Amino acid sequence: MGPTLLSVRSASKRFGDVIALETIDLDIHEGEIIGLVGSNGAGKTTLLRLLSGVYRPTTGNVVLADGTQVEHARNRLGVVPENTGLYARLTAWENIRYHARIHGISDEEAWRRTMYFARHLDMADVLGRHTKGFSRGMRQKTALLRALVHAPSVLLLDEPTAGLDVTSARTVRELVRQLGEEGGTVIYSTHQLAEAQRVCNRIVIIHNGQVRADGTPQELLEQTQTHHLEEAYVALTTDVARPRQEDDKPLSKWSSWWRGLFTPKTPKEVGEDE
Repeated sequence: MGPTLLSVRSASKRFGDVIALETIDLDIHEGEIIGLVGSNGAGKTTLLRLLSGVYRPTTGNVVLADGTQVEHARNRLGVVPENTGLYARLTAWENIRYHARIHGISDEEAWRRTMYFARHLDMADVLGRHTKGFSRGMRQKTALLRALVHAPSVLLLDEPTAGLDVTSARTVRELVRQLGEEGGTVIYSTHQLAEAQRVCNRIVIIHNGQVRADGTPQELLEQTQTHHLEEAYVALTTDVARPRQEDDKPLSKWSSWWRGLFTPKTPKEVGEDE
């Protein structure tokens, strides 16, 4: 086990009366590929936003190895959110270069690192194209290149293969495995158990805002006395999954009126004699 890079210490997150994450303690070590596995609404994205410094915990803290609060050291992290957030009017390289300059990386160094990973992702020939016409897979790969350009200590991926075709998803997984083999640290959010088992050497199962299990795939099987990871997951999440909370903030009066105007009413049950 490598040195600790990132620690979550008794951290929780609430949005009003909604408890998105209960008290969580995690240590992220160098060289780990960690799969955050859970259903929609389990708390995976909320945890990733805490780890990236986008959210501040309601209680507890998230710190790097030197004690720095994560929100003050975002330059050490690479993030690929569920929504890539690319600028459609810029080329793939311009999106990446803009991000690199924010982090103080020279254009020469940024280009060298971009080309190194672009070859692995089959993106070297399209870096000069505008991202407006990119497929979802190409946008996801561009976001991955953007996250890697400043050589982050920890890479955070939120559902990186969701909606991708088989070839693109496989390419992304192979790059993640390569990063792990080179000593990189990746936190990989997914609801696909098979994918986590193929890519990750440590799995954290999150359910209803709680960490239900944390260990290697083999350790989870031994803990639950099961033979397959799917069986282990079911054994650890027997309670009903809560619905996903899409909105963090209450709607304004205008938004409430607009939603009410265009949201169709649920039809009443029709009697048998009608």
